[in-house]
Amino acid sequence: MDLRALRCFVAVAEEGHFGRAAARLHLAQPPLSRRIRDLEADLGCRLFDRIPTGARLTPAGEVLLAEAHDLLERAERARERVRGVGADRVLVIGVVAGAGLDAGPAALAALRRSHPGLRVRLREAPVTDPSAGLRERRVDLALTRLPFDTAGLTVRPLAAEPVVATVPADDPLARRDRIHLTELAGRPRFRLPARTDAQWRAYWLAAEDDAPGPVVASVEECLHSVLWENAVGLLPAGAAVRHVREGIAFVPVDGHPPSRIVAARPTECTDPLVDALVQALTTAFRPTTAPQH
Repeated sequence: MDLRALRCFVAVAEEGHFGRAAARLHLAQPPLSRRIRDLEADLGCRLFDRIPTGARLTPAGEVLLAEAHDLLERAERARERVRGVGADRVLVIGVVAGAGLDAGPAALAALRRSHPGLRVRLREAPVTDPSAGLRERRVDLALTRLPFDTAGLTVRPLAAEPVVATVPADDPLARRDRIHLTELAGRPRFRLPARTDAQWRAYWLAAEDDAPGPVVASVEECLHSVLWENAVGLLPAGAAVRHVREGIAFVPVDGHPPSRIVAARPTECTDPLVDALVQALTTAFRPTTAPQH
């Protein structure tokens, strides 16, 4: 499948308009349209319906869009691996729900003192994938959170982070300094899809599995569900800093274990550079102890 045609397809799908997609790709519209037609001919189905406002995905197009992002990301990953042979190394780090972002820069700064040519690319994983892309070999190392199924992975504990309740700003709970987990009982919760790791889902839902509420796949969707649907739910405490916005309050929660931040990698991984990064992260997360007097 032609990767250039796939990139054109994704641009049209995301823009919903051939003209805007052509401008985004710095490409004239006729060549863009030809690539879409060639792709449709190759697949034997129509990918877009023309509508007055632009273009709308057909059911076949919806299926391809889900696959296209994965195919393009894998192609980019392969390109980086090939280019990295004999050149400066690129480490790809997967991150879930902001895990490790505070200590990450200090760890990388320390590592670059011994590996000055090191380059790093962060991949933000959806909250539906606690392995942050490790299972699909999209990343070299994951900064993630327990609990989830870690079979086949080596996990290094780094830190513990409390959780907060994410509630509408006009909710009575928003005026409290702290709440107990049980005070969220009976409220619509934002929930993860059924296909998500069972341990991970149970930890973040912290309620009966059939609790009502919208299904989400990202932190942004969690926040939107609070704003638009009056849902509530749990997020890491760092969300209160990284995702401040009008209409949402973050309240510390008692009665629920903290989120355990870890570095994870495939058990068979023997890459010394990944070893060095894990050690740098461990040092960066290590709390400093003030002198006792």
